[in-house]
Amino acid sequence: MPRFNPPLRGILAITSEAAVASPERLLAQARSALAGGAAILQYRDKWNGDAIKARNAAQLAELCRDFAAHLMINDDPALARSAAAAGVHVGADDVDVAAARRIVGDRAIVGATCGDSLLRAQRAVEQGADYVAFGRLFPSRTKPLAPPAHLATLAGARTLPAAICAIGGITPAHVATVVAAGADLVAVVDGIFGADDIEAATRAYVAAFNAADTRGRR
Repeated sequence: MPRFNPPLRGILAITSEAAVASPERLLAQARSALAGGAAILQYRDKWNGDAIKARNAAQLAELCRDFAAHLMINDDPALARSAAAAGVHVGADDVDVAAARRIVGDRAIVGATCGDSLLRAQRAVEQGADYVAFGRLFPSRTKPLAPPAHLATLAGARTLPAAICAIGGITPAHVATVVAAGADLVAVVDGIFGADDIEAATRAYVAAFNAADTRGRR
């Protein structure tokens, strides 16, 4: 199973397009998500230039260290390494897991998007992924056209030596369902960064996760 202590479990908050519109907003909203109990913050930024992303990533890495949380960088292993982030998340169309692992090193966290495919997840783990993400599991405002994934896929991934991440339209009401299916991590974009009170929204997800996480209490 995952090689991290404590293990990779809890709420993974992913920055939205609106959150990264300004560095000040990004840091304020990220701080709120971390204060609410997010275990992992993923910096997803497909809109800013390299210089802004480098500055944002370095500041977010420092902020996550203050909260004893992990910072993951979306899609860019070189940025993850230069910012001293905890790791990188790679999508299906990005650099493959093996290449990402070579860039970020053996001690970093590598996550991989796997859609609804157990085969893709197995290959990602073989290449060095620490967690595999399946989604979208429910209708999503962030990626409304993403192909659907199924709870049975989470259950089928339980035999893999990696953490399982659920993503896509997950509300606090869905958390118990995805955790029961096998999720170790619950990834959220709009449900956290689209909320009027980001800290309170994150706390609601964390409370739902903790109530459902019988494996984490063993």
